[in-house]
Amino acid sequence: MRFLDAGESHGPGLTVILEGMPANLKISPEEIDKDLKLRQLGYGRGGRQKIEKDKVQILSGIRQGKTLGSPITLFIENNDFKNWSKIMSPILTTYNLPPTTKLRPGHADLAGTIKYNQNDLRNILERASARETATRVAIGALAKKLLSAFKVKIESKIISVGEVNVYAKELNKEAKKAIDIAKEDGDTLGGIFEISAKNVPVGLGSHVHYDRKLDAAIASSLMSIQAIKAVEIGAGIKSARRRGSEFHDEIFYKNGKIVRGSNNAGGIEGGISNGEPIIIRAALKPISTLAKALNTVDLKTKKPTLAHVERHDICAIESAAVIGEAALAFELAKALLEKFGGDSIEEILAHYKASKTSL
Repeated sequence: MRFLDAGESHGPGLTVILEGMPANLKISPEEIDKDLKLRQLGYGRGGRQKIEKDKVQILSGIRQGKTLGSPITLFIENNDFKNWSKIMSPILTTYNLPPTTKLRPGHADLAGTIKYNQNDLRNILERASARETATRVAIGALAKKLLSAFKVKIESKIISVGEVNVYAKELNKEAKKAIDIAKEDGDTLGGIFEISAKNVPVGLGSHVHYDRKLDAAIASSLMSIQAIKAVEIGAGIKSARRRGSEFHDEIFYKNGKIVRGSNNAGGIEGGISNGEPIIIRAALKPISTLAKALNTVDLKTKKPTLAHVERHDICAIESAAVIGEAALAFELAKALLEKFGGDSIEEILAHYKASKTSL
């Protein structure tokens, strides 16, 4: 299973094509829209969320509420495009377009303009924007629906916002206050979120090649989300500070089942799911656009200036957790299809049931 998405932040909309989803999986636009709405929510989000009312348009691959097995095309309209239609027009216009040239530290602005030989930062920042993640949440909703047929459940919670501990699905008063203070200071905040997957079948992924390891695929997918700077699986960084006798999850046989005494491995050993819950944490850096602009250089004049400022979030940790769920769901669904195979959901379920064994 694979996907290809396209679209700019303030362009007409976002398109994604998903290939490899089996036939006969029941899905409705409302199920996708539910996750899209969750992505837009969260304390500290910017004014853009008041403009956009993300709803998916299904253009192919689904008929009468069921997948066909052919490529699924989804489209999400950008309501804000009407305010940017001249600036973002794909057709050459006579509209006087002053280029955006004040480089923003932390964004793709500098490296992107050099790599693609551009003199206007907008040609880079539009695609680099996290607006792109709406498509990943949309296909993540499809992946979740596939996983639900195998009783796999994905959840998330917020671990921290800045220096404030949360450990809950929703932000506490202290976290919200920290976001408010950052906003007053013209600053931004990052945080850490945790995602988990329960009832994952044993045997997803493989130890035999680097690119078939499940943990590598999951980490890569999460690291591709804008502003993610670190990913941990299981005990993660803490594992480096423990002895082997403290870290490794002992194995027991009780009541006719193999059980573990702990889950420091986070549900993956040797690149393969081991049946324990998969536990992932990801660190989101502070949003790179600040109201109190940072020192920078003007791309055109090469003179010192303050970074470009436009509408932005103060903290997007709750949204990032939703996107993280989608990324995990896609990689698990992909690995599940590789393991059990089949062209229809009925065939895959039959393969799954036939392969179930226990020690």
